[in-house]
Amino acid sequence: MLVEVKVPQLSESVSEATLVSWHKKEGEYVNRDENLIDIETDKVVLETPAPDSGVLKSIKKANGASVTSNELIAVIDTDTKAVAKAHAAAGPAAIVAAAPPLPPPLSPPWRRRSSPRRPWPCRPRAR
Repeated sequence: MLVEVKVPQLSESVSEATLVSWHKKEGEYVNRDENLIDIETDKVVLETPAPDSGVLKSIKKANGASVTSNELIAVIDTDTKAVAKAHAAAGPAAIVAAAPPLPPPLSPPWRRRSSPRRPWPCRPRAR
């Protein structure tokens, strides 16, 4: 499902705001309530959180653009959560997890037989 990210309701005395900086790029995974962008008005700088978790599909307004209340600034795709989360976790731990399993360890040297003809434990032969 596509979720729209809109400029929050600005105060009555403020008609426009400026998009200062995006904290995520298109195609990146975002968590719900994670800060997406800073929006600056003449009075305050607002941190705009993500309304839902998913992939930031498209950014409609770039840094420095002027926006008004309830204007669409981005779209988040919530259907690709699992795939994107797996790719976001693709760090060293994911590489190790994807590696083939190791062969079973050899028995410790003190448990190995010295020769195939002698059974363990070696006992002196009776003469």
